[in-house]
Amino acid sequence: MSEYDVEHSHGMYVVHDGPRQARPLLLIHGSGASSGTWSPVVPALADRHHVIRVDLPGCGQSPPAPSYDVPAQAGQVAALLDELGLRQVAVVGHSSGGYVATALAEQRPDLVGSLVLISSGPSPDALLRQPFILRVLLAPPLGPLLWPRRSDAMIRRGISATAARPVDVPDEVVAEVRGITYRAMRTVLRRNTAYIAERGVPERLAALEVPVLVIFGAADPRWEPSSAHQYDAVPNARVELLPGVGHLPMLEAPETTSELLLGFTTTAADSPPMIPEA
Repeated sequence: MSEYDVEHSHGMYVVHDGPRQARPLLLIHGSGASSGTWSPVVPALADRHHVIRVDLPGCGQSPPAPSYDVPAQAGQVAALLDELGLRQVAVVGHSSGGYVATALAEQRPDLVGSLVLISSGPSPDALLRQPFILRVLLAPPLGPLLWPRRSDAMIRRGISATAARPVDVPDEVVAEVRGITYRAMRTVLRRNTAYIAERGVPERLAALEVPVLVIFGAADPRWEPSSAHQYDAVPNARVELLPGVGHLPMLEAPETTSELLLGFTTTAADSPPMIPEA
């Protein structure tokens, strides 16, 4: 596997890995993160897929956007896939990246062949009391003061606070996370909450005819782990709970996460295509 192409397109920093002629696999990160969070699983995925990673607007190396509404972000991703001429893409979203993936499937079912949601909370009532360091950094009065002064160690502690196992946070991720502003982060979090408050993710998925894999850490400190079973109501959905894993399966259990993704994308690709109702 080798990283072979980096570009900016439709207001997003985009990284391509693996052979361009292979089946496309799009990876969408969560709030305040970046495409670098996928690094531990990319080598295995790029052996069999054309892997496309994006930095969502205002995150990582992507510039701010006029709107951080989930459907608006999905629209930018759709424009990228259109530009690349891709259809029936396997789309993977981590945390709130799963909301962007879901909104993409709602808007453009022709672009999405299968969906994987990793640690994507299904509804607002599943949200747990957040780790202390995140509560301090993400809310007044201390948040606006501390956010621009975060050290590398503080950023690592903030990321690691959502894990149940020790994780090695790549330097590139620390640098990319530093780039998001406090205002953008707060706005993104509000827009994400608005999206799932309007209608829960399982209800949204139930209206779509697309294969779905849900991966959840059984020790997730951000979302009630048992809430993963809300996705059991979704036709064509499979739920996998990972014992001893928190909110960051790709960092905490990259081998298991890669195996689940590859097994699912192979099965979904071999299944007959689902034709959405008119």
